[in-house]
Amino acid sequence: QVHLAESGGGSVQAGGSLRLSCQLSGLSGKIGCLAWFRQPPGREREEVARIDDFPSTKYKEAVKGRFTVSLDNAKSTLYLQMNYLKPEDTAMYYCAHSSENYCFEAMNHETDFPDWGQGTQVTVSS
Repeated sequence: QVHLAESGGGSVQAGGSLRLSCQLSGLSGKIGCLAWFRQPPGREREEVARIDDFPSTKYKEAVKGRFTVSLDNAKSTLYLQMNYLKPEDTAMYYCAHSSENYCFEAMNHETDFPDWGQGTQVTVSS
């Protein structure tokens, strides 16, 4: 059974940085497709970044150049390095997993990811 556990959230001022971690277990050596989502207050959950075994990465336009997704296979940990944070980045951040071989373009909704962590809160003040 796949288990995901996020950590690293917190409160920072605009322009600051945070690194989120997602500890992975139960993947049986196959990464599949891993993604970071976020849900701002009062809004729907949205995908922020994704990475797979290929490896390939993809980012939401609003975070390109500021966020970096990476995977440490030895530590079974997914990361999201967030720099130059803005107040609009305030949200609950979740890591998610799909057992598909790669992150296919057609995987464009949260329902494409069966496995989720519990979330970690990021708050950016102006």
